[in-house]
Amino acid sequence: MYTVYIIESESTGRWYYGHTEDMADRLARHNGNQSHATKGRGPWKVLAVREFASKGEAMSFDNMLKRCKRRELALRRMEAA
Repeated sequence: MYTVYIIESESTGRWYYGHTEDMADRLARHNGNQSHATKGRGPWKVLAVREFASKGEAMSFDNMLKRCKRRELALRRMEAA
């Protein structure tokens, strides 16, 4: 299973969208400043997750989220089944 996720910086309010095969490890890397895109902006908390059967589906959905202009729309799309 592949997970698409939205996390939020507790210090800056910034959102980050991504996909992974291991959510716990990925969140630990974000919070451990091991991700260039999120380094120095943590701590990070999970706002939403959605699972997919294939990596391709997860990547496609992740890319669609990144094109959303409004945060509310991204969250609605994460919640839609």
